[in-house]
Amino acid sequence: MQDPDKRQFAEELLSYTDSFNKGVITSFKADGMNDAGAAFDYIEMALSKFDDGPFFLGQFSLVDIAYAPFIERFQPFLLDVKKYDIKAGRPKLATWIEEMNKNEAYKQTSLDPEEYIATYKKRFLAQL
Repeated sequence: MQDPDKRQFAEELLSYTDSFNKGVITSFKADGMNDAGAAFDYIEMALSKFDDGPFFLGQFSLVDIAYAPFIERFQPFLLDVKKYDIKAGRPKLATWIEEMNKNEAYKQTSLDPEEYIATYKKRFLAQL
C-alpha cells in the first residue's frame, strides 16, 4: 500500500476490531442498541473516508477481510432478535455489504443467514 494515509487508517481500523466486536456483542444482552449503534456509526464514518471505491480503503483490502465475518453475522442476528437494521441510515455500510456479497471468494465462505441467527441465539441468548 503506497498511500501513507491509507496505511495509517488501515492500522487504526484493524486496531478497532476488538472494540467494534465488544460494542456490538454488549448490545446483544442490553435493552438498547447504543453500543452497537455507535460501533456501526464508526464503521459508516470509516467507509466514508476514501471515495475511490466502496471499501474501507476505497479498494478491497485486509481491513474488509477483517470486518466482513463479523458484520455478516451481526446483521441477520440483530435484525432478527433486536429488530435493528444495521444498514438503516448508513448508506456506505449498505453499499459495502452489497459489494462484499458480489465477491465470489467471499460468497464461497458465507453461510445462510439463518444459520448465523441460530448459532448466535444458541451462543448468546442461552446465557441470558
